[in-house]
Amino acid sequence: MDNPSPDNGFLVFVTSGSREEATRIAEALVGERLAACVSVLPGVRSTYRWRGTIHRDDEVLLIAKTAGARVEAVRARVRALHSYETPEIAAIPIAAADPDWLAWLRVESAS
Repeated sequence: MDNPSPDNGFLVFVTSGSREEATRIAEALVGERLAACVSVLPGVRSTYRWRGTIHRDDEVLLIAKTAGARVEAVRARVRALHSYETPEIAAIPIAAADPDWLAWLRVESAS
């Protein structure tokens, strides 16, 4: 991943094949202070191409809120915990946020 600014907040999107796996990843990220918060959204229906075949699967979406300085650690931890060969890990910088919320995010996802 590119070098995110440590001053920015980021949303990291991850899909999982089960609620149990999503919960395990979310609890690890928050418990290890890699993310301030992880929202787990069940009921996602993904359509994607994998190795030349179109697939349609029910998945669970995780949205991890973290500081830019922690994005790479989040990526590494998700890869270590995830059952997918190539998990979706997409980090998106937060362009604007409430300053108090952003300050909380930085404190809670500090190493």
